[in-house]
Amino acid sequence: MKQRTILLVAAASLALAACATNPVTGKTELSLIPEAQEIEIGREEAGKVVATIGLVQEPELQKYVSDLGMAIAKESERPKLPWSFQVLDDPAVNAFALPAGFIFVTRGILTYMTSEAELASVLGHEIGHVTAKHSVSQISKAQLATIGLGLGTVLYPEMQKYGLDQLAGAGLGLLFLKFGRDDERQSDKLGFDYMLRRGYDPREMASMFRTLERYGTNTGASGVPEWASTHPAPENRVAVTMERVAKLPPTVSGLSIGRDALMRQLDGLAFGENPRHGYFAGRRFNHPEFEFMLEFPANWKFQNRPDAVVAVSPNGDAMIALDAAGKEAPRSAGEKFVSQQGITRGTVIEERINGLDAWRSYFKAATQQGELGGLASFVAHGGTTWRIVAVTSGAKLDTLANDFNATALSFTRLTDAKALAVQPAHVSLVRADRDMTVDEFAQRYPSSIPLETLATMNGLDKGGKILKGQVVKRVTGGELPK
Repeated sequence: MKQRTILLVAAASLALAACATNPVTGKTELSLIPEAQEIEIGREEAGKVVATIGLVQEPELQKYVSDLGMAIAKESERPKLPWSFQVLDDPAVNAFALPAGFIFVTRGILTYMTSEAELASVLGHEIGHVTAKHSVSQISKAQLATIGLGLGTVLYPEMQKYGLDQLAGAGLGLLFLKFGRDDERQSDKLGFDYMLRRGYDPREMASMFRTLERYGTNTGASGVPEWASTHPAPENRVAVTMERVAKLPPTVSGLSIGRDALMRQLDGLAFGENPRHGYFAGRRFNHPEFEFMLEFPANWKFQNRPDAVVAVSPNGDAMIALDAAGKEAPRSAGEKFVSQQGITRGTVIEERINGLDAWRSYFKAATQQGELGGLASFVAHGGTTWRIVAVTSGAKLDTLANDFNATALSFTRLTDAKALAVQPAHVSLVRADRDMTVDEFAQRYPSSIPLETLATMNGLDKGGKILKGQVVKRVTGGELPK
């Protein structure tokens, strides 16, 4: 009883002591993260994002987004943070903020914008997350909840006995979901205020929300799949934004939209997946940039992620992952892999695969879920050692060994000229010489994307009207060799 009382008092004291004034609301709230640590966390996580996903290699576009973001951040309650605004080379329609002002937008979301004011609304929204310390609040709550769970297993030992402490931990996301929704609404309001202070028309915020709604409909999802589920429904956000616009005093005028300024930055930008970063042709994976290819087992499900290429068996009981292991020789990289704690090496095969130096080893790994078995292969190509790790349950290794082995042995140089020369689809601009429908525009200026996508990326419905003199985006190219 004494131990439980001490822990309860300690947790309560920590919660009371770790409070700070929110710079946006002026209210006192939980904060276990001082600003110096917030900056450290944000900078570290931003580095991981850049290393994993990569940035768009367009200096002019990066400067444009950074300059606009910095200008809006100056209008916020935390102008002295080490603000950073960067464009990720990611086709996903997304934007997000890390602690202390490290903000990212994807090239995917940029291609769906039609004005500088729309971009300002998105940046303003993300700046709002930072100024209101939403990330700091969530981290603090998670830390306090962890303490609370520890207390729970002391106060009620039966929780630990039946594993209910783990169940409680799994439910924390649902517990804090409502705060996430409130955070999103607050960031919408802050973004509205920031862009207005900078002289941008906030009606373009509503326009951006409509585009996100159309995008969600086109992709068969309610809302935007890449955005966190905590974003309020776009329909509500449009209505709330327009209510705020209606309440603006008559003296607010001359607001900027900046359609041409934004459009100029989008001309030539890659649209959709970039095949230069790898693409599938059936079950064969080609990587033009690094000039290699390999084949995965038939009927498996594949995904080309920024950090790895992953294939999963039809039953979900096996996985093969390909990634870069660094500059070490295959033997050295392989020896490090099988020397990890919990891994037992099996038969080692040191040979050349299709003329490339390689090192392979079967292995077993002890986990809490039971023993796993697999094949780890390391192949040198283009100054990099590529790692192919195939894994399944220990009992199924013999059954899948042929598939694992065949995938590793298929790694080879990519020499097909057409496969090496693939390029992504790109945005191009057309100034309409007369009024026309979206369908008429598509017939006159063909695009390599569906009509619905063409309309959405121009801020229109499929039956929308394009006016004479309007700058319109279309998408060309991106065809893959068969």
